Amino acid sequence: MRRAFRPADASRALEEFGRRGAARAFPFTAFAALLLAGCASVPNVAPQLSAVSPQALGVPAGETRTIADDWWTVFGDPQLNRLVDMGLAGNPDLAGALARVRAAQAAVGAREATSLPQIGLDAKAPRQRFPENYILPHPIGGSTFWVPQIEGTLKWDLDLFGRNKAAVRVARSSAEAAQLDAAAARITIATAIAQAYVGLAHAERQIAVTDSFVRTRQEALDLVQVRIRNRLASQFDLEQAKTLLASAEQARVRAVGQRDLMVHALAALVGRGPDFYGEIGTTKLSFDSAPALPDAIPADLLGRRADLLAGRTRIEAALAGRDAAKAEFMPNISIQALAGTLSLGLGNVFKAGSAEYGFGPAIHLPIFEGGRLSANYKGAVAGIDKAIAAYNGSVVNAVRDTADAITGVQTSDRDLAAQFRIVAGLREIMRLDRVRVDTGLGSRLDSIDTGFRLLEAEQVLLDLQAEAFSRRIALIAALGGGFNSSNSAQVAAKAGKTQS
Repeated sequence: MRRAFRPADASRALEEFGRRGAARAFPFTAFAALLLAGCASVPNVAPQLSAVSPQALGVPAGETRTIADDWWTVFGDPQLNRLVDMGLAGNPDLAGALARVRAAQAAVGAREATSLPQIGLDAKAPRQRFPENYILPHPIGGSTFWVPQIEGTLKWDLDLFGRNKAAVRVARSSAEAAQLDAAAARITIATAIAQAYVGLAHAERQIAVTDSFVRTRQEALDLVQVRIRNRLASQFDLEQAKTLLASAEQARVRAVGQRDLMVHALAALVGRGPDFYGEIGTTKLSFDSAPALPDAIPADLLGRRADLLAGRTRIEAALAGRDAAKAEFMPNISIQALAGTLSLGLGNVFKAGSAEYGFGPAIHLPIFEGGRLSANYKGAVAGIDKAIAAYNGSVVNAVRDTADAITGVQTSDRDLAAQFRIVAGLREIMRLDRVRVDTGLGSRLDSIDTGFRLLEAEQVLLDLQAEAFSRRIALIAALGGGFNSSNSAQVAAKAGKTQS
């Protein structure tokens, strides 16, 4: 007597058919793939550029002075210290740079995860009709069944040719570059705050000088009015004195406006608005407390600047990207396994006869990719040249910026020394004029005129002092702003390597 058909019988028949078909097909498929594997070959292209070195630019071995990370504290102004601390904590540009660091670090974790075994669980239960005109005989063919499947899978890419390792190196170098970008952003923000603060101190001193101008011009106008009453001066003298007073008052208005602009700039740099304006008080910055800095381009300039070190790490990322592109030409071998249940009919899904499992190696061989792999590899090599070119351009600009900043400091110092001599001479003339007035040998109007010249000279002196201070801050920024990192020496050492 013929036994009745059950869904479990169909399930076993399907499994047996699949095993036999796969066993017959695998040897031929593997042989054909191995036979054609040699068709995918790595293009013979190499980078055309190499990273520039300080020696190639003729950078001399200059004096190297250590610049503290918190270099702004040497200026002795607590308010400046507070503003820089606030800027490094609340500046939107720095916040964006730190967000990019976190994103890059997360990318490293995602890349590292590809080297670990991947385990998953899938479940499905489709209602499926099997056709009569197919490989499955009656009574399966022409019938409709629930086909539940619960399957746990494991896949482990062995990465025998370093594809994943290279991708991890790309991610790590990119994360390191993002960290260095953040360090460069900190330097930029600190120097911008210091520069704006110098502008604020300069405006405050300009207000004091213009106040003296206004007082002196008012005294001159009063004297002219007295002389007119005594018929010793003309209407021309009066109009001239009024015009000079108006000019002095205008200079004071401009100085006050410049101070307000510097307050606005500082508030924006620390990430605050108009509510912060009232919290910025009088500066205590002394223009005579300029820090000692190198008077020549230091040989270790490339290791001092975070932006240059970031450029180096991007070259490393591009090199790792080339390795990853090269590994794409190699076989991808992995270990795969599955375990679960598969049956015809919902009632059989958890029965012993519905169990399925498998374990074994898997291989993917790139044979004919339509030129995709070759194009990717050539693009990766071009990416190395692109990163090197960007780095070389940054180095050239850094050397020029440093040389310009050193020249600016030296020029300001010489200019300042000459202006000090001018002010000292005018002060002596002012003293002698007062002696002449007191002894009746000179007029008070002559003394006032000398006072005008002295005030103008002191105003120029103040401008030069602020300029010399700003140029020193610019030199600090060009030298790396006191940048110091635990990995900077390691990255800087890579700068001497020739790219292959």
